[in-house]
Amino acid sequence: MTIKFDNVYVKETSTVAGKFESEGPLSKTFDKTYNDFYMGEKSFEQGEIKMILDSINILLDKANLSKQDIDLFISGDLINQITPSSYAAEKLGINYMGVYAACATSTLSMIIASSMLQNKEINNCICSVSSNNSAAEKQYRNPTEYGTPKPDTSTFTATGCASILLTNEKSKIKIESGTIGKTVDYGINDVYHMGAAMAPSASYTISKHLEDTGRTIDYYDLILTGDLGIYGKDILKDLLKKEHNIKLINYNDCGCMLFDVKKQDVKAGASGPTSSALVTYGHIIEEMEKGKYKKVLLVATGALMCPTMINQKLTIPSISHAISLEALWYIYIRLYFVVLFA
Repeated sequence: MTIKFDNVYVKETSTVAGKFESEGPLSKTFDKTYNDFYMGEKSFEQGEIKMILDSINILLDKANLSKQDIDLFISGDLINQITPSSYAAEKLGINYMGVYAACATSTLSMIIASSMLQNKEINNCICSVSSNNSAAEKQYRNPTEYGTPKPDTSTFTATGCASILLTNEKSKIKIESGTIGKTVDYGINDVYHMGAAMAPSASYTISKHLEDTGRTIDYYDLILTGDLGIYGKDILKDLLKKEHNIKLINYNDCGCMLFDVKKQDVKAGASGPTSSALVTYGHIIEEMEKGKYKKVLLVATGALMCPTMINQKLTIPSISHAISLEALWYIYIRLYFVVLFA
């Protein structure tokens, strides 16, 4: 299901990130970094709340707005009942919608916000996603302190918060459309191979987006998936070719971009809802504004896993949602030639 938007724009973004992220190849694109997983707080979870608040404050400063100017705050994270987002929302005092789609939360929140902006129900909306490596590891797998060895297919949950301010006010980047995915389950039950679990839903959403819009794969200068990692990235290519006869080009995975997988001990790359947002809201949007990319399709990928269900020997379903971004300078050029040759 793809929804078209004609009056939704990116006004501003902000990104805050952890120590491992600050040592990666995109370190210069972050607005703020931290030295550990606590962010000066008493627990990992409270540190995540601080990251959300820091990200929002930086975003408002960059946009020259106050909290009173924001109609809605949409946020999600990985912790049970998305508590970091909810605690941060209470402190912010902005109308709040908590959402969850695992690591696909960023694009889900943008689709919801864009739909409300398109219908002129709101004027300004902040969408945020966050994750803390230590908090996530404690909840989903074994606490880091256990020192449990992990296979090469495992990923490293990113630490950070990324926020984006969407508005009806024209800016350099437009939200062109959004595709809502469907839950897909290929029978994967290995919690240390999220890339294999999520690649099938990414394959479906990409193919569905192209089908709904009547586009071919080369329409986009860049296609980004959320956090498939180095192994899931190859699985996605194989699935698209085999099941949809689509050869994936102009493609990269945010989980492979956030860290230097050859130098940093992060196994298959980054994961977590903030991994795709940190890469896109910082590095990619900056590159679009500079003119490197005209059209980008962001496909955030989420593994809908729960330790309880895994212990009951169930498999891991996944979901992927997509957002199409277009640079406004490109749109103006395209319209100029349409009018010129009409």
